[in-house]
Amino acid sequence: MKPTKISALLFSAVLLQALTLQAGNVREELAGSKFKLVHEAYANNNWELFVTSADGTSSVNLTNTPGVNELYPQASPDGTRICFLVDFGTGRATVRSLWVMNSDGTGRKKVTDRARQQCWAPDSQTIAFLPQEYPKFNVTDYYTKGISFHHLPSGKTREHVNTKPLHHLYNISYAPNGKWIVATVHAGMGHRHTNLLIEANGGKIIDLGIDGCRPTFSPDGKHIAWGAGDHELAVVPIDIDSDHPKLGKKVFQVFDKQNKIYHVDWSPDGRFLSFSRGPNGKGDITKPGTYEAACEIVGVHANGWNIFAVKVANGGAVTIGHKPVYEWLPLTQNGHSNKESDWFLPPSK
Repeated sequence: MKPTKISALLFSAVLLQALTLQAGNVREELAGSKFKLVHEAYANNNWELFVTSADGTSSVNLTNTPGVNELYPQASPDGTRICFLVDFGTGRATVRSLWVMNSDGTGRKKVTDRARQQCWAPDSQTIAFLPQEYPKFNVTDYYTKGISFHHLPSGKTREHVNTKPLHHLYNISYAPNGKWIVATVHAGMGHRHTNLLIEANGGKIIDLGIDGCRPTFSPDGKHIAWGAGDHELAVVPIDIDSDHPKLGKKVFQVFDKQNKIYHVDWSPDGRFLSFSRGPNGKGDITKPGTYEAACEIVGVHANGWNIFAVKVANGGAVTIGHKPVYEWLPLTQNGHSNKESDWFLPPSK
């Protein structure tokens, strides 16, 4: 064997070992994490909420309610509670309601009917939600009008101070400082499709000028992650303490050339992102409690969709489906419409 061939083989062995170690290190980080992810999935002919470990090695059906369709879970910043949506009825007669429970699944309580894509305020006491546009149901995610806030301790609900012009928003996310709410708008408020910053307690509205949808703030409020397209997730810096926040250039991207990637969310330490990944489609309306629309929409059956995690701390770009795989990890693998993941740290017992 020639020396050059021996050197090439040695180099390949060292490189393989390095990649294996890197893979092990990332998996060990997630395996050693106390973080959990709550997400929706379609099991036993209805929608359930599952809690999955940060490394995907364990998953538990949190709701386990045959015949009751739970969707779109959002964990409170302090990890003590989860708010979620429940669908009762079929077709245009469906009533989508906002509920809340403890993060262990106990203490379920309905907040209000005809509510859409909610999020928590930083105080873990207030839930912001999007009232449904009209009484009759429509599965379209931007079928909303205004923003409302429900304060759990008092049981009182109030409208946003500037609620009247807020129209066709979806997937709202609160800034950690409580100053802003970020949301996507579609065919409303004079916009075809864009992402907006909305002053949480005022009338200021800022067009961020970015395509895509479903933006979410990082835990420290210094970045926004969003779906920049059907096959791209992106992260950009932002200054939420400014009265006129502007976005910086992209510092991290996730690509998938074959499958759709949606529903991005940050780990509580800001080092990882989770997202849903799966093939394009319009659902399977033979499944009870589901609707026909794009697979990424709440309530649409998405066969082959799973939850993934990717390390964002190092910046740069990651392409899912290509080796090396040390930068990303599938957390679910059954393809049972696993969507809308949200990280949280359960309270200590």
